[in-house]
Amino acid sequence: MAATGRRACLAILGLIAGWAGLGTPRPCDAQGAPPPTPWYQEVSLNGFLSSSYSYNFNRPGSGTNGFRVFDFDDNAFKVDVVELAIQKSVSRPRDAGFRADLAFGSSVPRVSAASGLFRDGAGNAEDLDLQQAYASYVVPLRSGLRLDLGKFVTPLGYEVIEGYDGWNDNATRSFLFGYAIPFTHTGVRAACAFSPRVSGTLMVVNGWDNARDNNREKSVGAQLALTPSPAISVLFSMMWGPERTGNNSDPRTILDGVAIWKPREGLTIGVNGDWGSEQGAAGGGGDARWSGLAGYVRVARATGCALTLRGEVFEDRDGVRTGVDQTLAELTLSPEKRLGEHMIVRADLRVDHSNHDVFEEDGGTRDTQATILLNALYSF
Repeated sequence: MAATGRRACLAILGLIAGWAGLGTPRPCDAQGAPPPTPWYQEVSLNGFLSSSYSYNFNRPGSGTNGFRVFDFDDNAFKVDVVELAIQKSVSRPRDAGFRADLAFGSSVPRVSAASGLFRDGAGNAEDLDLQQAYASYVVPLRSGLRLDLGKFVTPLGYEVIEGYDGWNDNATRSFLFGYAIPFTHTGVRAACAFSPRVSGTLMVVNGWDNARDNNREKSVGAQLALTPSPAISVLFSMMWGPERTGNNSDPRTILDGVAIWKPREGLTIGVNGDWGSEQGAAGGGGDARWSGLAGYVRVARATGCALTLRGEVFEDRDGVRTGVDQTLAELTLSPEKRLGEHMIVRADLRVDHSNHDVFEEDGGTRDTQATILLNALYSF
């Protein structure tokens, strides 16, 4: 009786498996197409590591480099960031995918972490951040309308938060990167290529660096990317919306422009300009304004050596971005050597200047700060 019961159970399981198509290989369809690729073969894992040493010739007593973005520690060896990115990329209509970037280290996550995720209510961040995390879908419209929902790095600016798929030519960040524009957004964005030379992006987000919104209004952003020739790229970007906590009526506006020209192999010339304002943010309830301009020249050789020069001016007219009503300027020279397919070493020789004595030195303050930074990158 027990044997008969076991045979009946096995027969039922066999019928279920046959109905579900289990236990036997799936044949190709009528056109002879192979079976779908398993999902785990479409997911990629990439990584990035940056480590550095910085020295400030002012010898500040606090051990802090003034108005620096990620290289804020003086006379310190640091693991700036380790990034792991897992993703399923999308490219064709009806493709669905995702991307998630986990970043940890003693420099980048502490600065770029968004409020409400890995930054607490007091504004403190630790050495861990979910830098990006979004789902993607390509709507079958024209050449494909890509939709991303989640947290992503801002499209504004010439410089980026470094990762395996892109890093800056200078090891230190510009004042424009740190004070003129946001780092990340959380919301939805839509991107579409109208032609091989024109593409656009629209987004509706919580705001600047907010994983959790701090008011009841959303911010909107847009970018127009033009490629009039293979050697020239131009991007116009903007964002608008209230950003202060509990304030739903005083918008912050930022206009950002980037132009890149590659007149010949190994030579890149770039320009980045920003203009920003915020209603009611200045002293006495007036409108705050800030602006800046940065220029870049990079010369690279086939030997793996490169040299990048950056110069910029940033005016914080009302002190709302840096905390001081000042005009900052800097000049940075960055030699670079590629040691292999995955590794680069470089240095930054940088001099900062302000129209006020804002840079700490041993025993006081001055209007100039000079630093040297050594940096190693590894990506896969």
